[in-house]
Amino acid sequence: MLFRRKARPTLSERVRIALWPRRSFGRSFSYYRHRVLRLEASPHAIAAGVAAGAFASCTPLVGFHFLLSFIVAWMVGGSMIAAAFGTAVGNPLTFPFIWLSSFKLGQAILGREEGAVSPLQLDLSFDLLWNSFATLWPTLKPMLLGGTIIGLVIGAILYFLTRSAVLVSRSLREARLKARLAAREAEAGNADPLASARDGAPPS
Repeated sequence: MLFRRKARPTLSERVRIALWPRRSFGRSFSYYRHRVLRLEASPHAIAAGVAAGAFASCTPLVGFHFLLSFIVAWMVGGSMIAAAFGTAVGNPLTFPFIWLSSFKLGQAILGREEGAVSPLQLDLSFDLLWNSFATLWPTLKPMLLGGTIIGLVIGAILYFLTRSAVLVSRSLREARLKARLAAREAEAGNADPLASARDGAPPS
């Protein structure tokens, strides 16, 4: 195929580009928006999928966001493709704010536990993740609770915004198609002298 890449990117490269685009985040957002609005699914399925992806991104389960978003999308009847796009809510620019706000909210509900430290102060080395889950749990526990609440709120907001955007986009697309069809019929009628005569107008 013309202009096709000679070497397809690996899975790790595709994940890296999704988390940190080669170009600006604004262009990536515009790309994701167009892709979501053009998905072949019902407005509810698209909106529910995006909401599921956003919800998953608000949890501290980094590395499992795609899997969690697919599970939630399946539970609420959402599109799994839209769920994958919805996980873009979690990215290097938003993760610090999501983690810190979910930690603070969870602490406000559960109270401060001994050994809990800010997620931005954790030394997330491989040894810590592999050998010291007990060290992480005082921090993960409030993050899970706070992230669940924040994810539900953001997911609900994105559901209604996405559903409305899909409905508006499809109505505008349908109106453009009708306008083009009407214009073509008008051109065909003007080009046909017999049609003009039948309509009572003198042929040109």
